[in-house]
Amino acid sequence: MEIRERKENKILNRVEIAFSWKHDTKSTPSRKEVMDLVQTLEPGSNRDFIVIKNCETRFGQPLTTGLAYIYASQEAMAVEPNYIHKRHESFRSAAPAKESGDSEGGDE
Repeated sequence: MEIRERKENKILNRVEIAFSWKHDTKSTPSRKEVMDLVQTLEPGSNRDFIVIKNCETRFGQPLTTGLAYIYASQEAMAVEPNYIHKRHESFRSAAPAKESGDSEGGDE
């Protein structure tokens, strides 16, 4: 994995990493594989506070690009929408700290 850009966003209390991963001999990496590699590339990061966004693989090319956000705390992650939290729920070590009873705008 190659880090194309690393930026510390102090306002949102996170590190933003733009990455590209050339995977010649493997299939498209899973979200879990990307999270594992991001965690090893950013020392001191907590797996529960990593969010992978805009992960895209080019058709016919073994190249995946995307964004990884590494938050400092659970409170800082509150800026992410609910669907992002649900998408990453299975990769977290524990259940979410608080669950909202209200559903916001879904198909009902």
